[in-house]
Amino acid sequence: MKIDMHCHVKEGSIDSKIPLELYISLLKEQGFGGMLITDHDTYNGYRYWRDHIKGKLHTDFKVFKGIEYDTSGGGHVIAILPENVKLRLMEIRGLPLNILISAVHAAGGVLGPAHPGGDKYLALTRTRVYRKDPRIVKRFDFVEVFNACESEESNELAAKLAAKYQKPGLGGSDAHKPDCVGLAFTEIPDSVATESELIACIQNQKISDCGGTRYEHTAKGKMGRLRTVPLILFFFYNKTLTLARMRKRNRKLKAEYVDKEAEL
Repeated sequence: MKIDMHCHVKEGSIDSKIPLELYISLLKEQGFGGMLITDHDTYNGYRYWRDHIKGKLHTDFKVFKGIEYDTSGGGHVIAILPENVKLRLMEIRGLPLNILISAVHAAGGVLGPAHPGGDKYLALTRTRVYRKDPRIVKRFDFVEVFNACESEESNELAAKLAAKYQKPGLGGSDAHKPDCVGLAFTEIPDSVATESELIACIQNQKISDCGGTRYEHTAKGKMGRLRTVPLILFFFYNKTLTLARMRKRNRKLKAEYVDKEAEL
């Protein structure tokens, strides 16, 4: 079964121009059997699927719950949790990378760097965290080795990273516009129907193939060198929100982990 492992929908990502139902229709037209919704720091796109579409429309299409998380200093990370796990902490951006990895693994999930060879502040290999200790990759469960919105050099670096640390590679479109939908894929067994089964598929390295075609009309491609400006602005935006939500994030971390350990 061919699925898109990096999808942003209008109902969850403010920078996406693709309503979820349109996204599904476009993927089905291209022979896809499923998608992983990976909105930025929220599950709102998946909630829309659950509340308005699931069991009513597109019953022959599989939609999995994921997230693209903005870490504090470690770039963007795609995470998948089991279907019966609700980790509210995932919707409060700004966790340090090591804590995020520990939290996801403790909850039975998997995670990996999104576009790790991409732009500064957004990609793992362009961060201080990676430069300080490249072995951080060992703690990931997969690497996004093909992203349709990344450069050829970025995807090549990602593929080398996965090969070096013997991690399964995934492919995703990272689509924010309709004409990018379906440009990247990951092949998984047809039997995979839940997040838990998708997690097991990744852990057991049952990804048979991934790849796609690069999208040539990205905003960053059109901006050229000027894209440095929004990247710097994003850095300060992410740092500001990280600090502003630190107290709330710490409360959630304590409630979801420290208190549970005390009960045991």
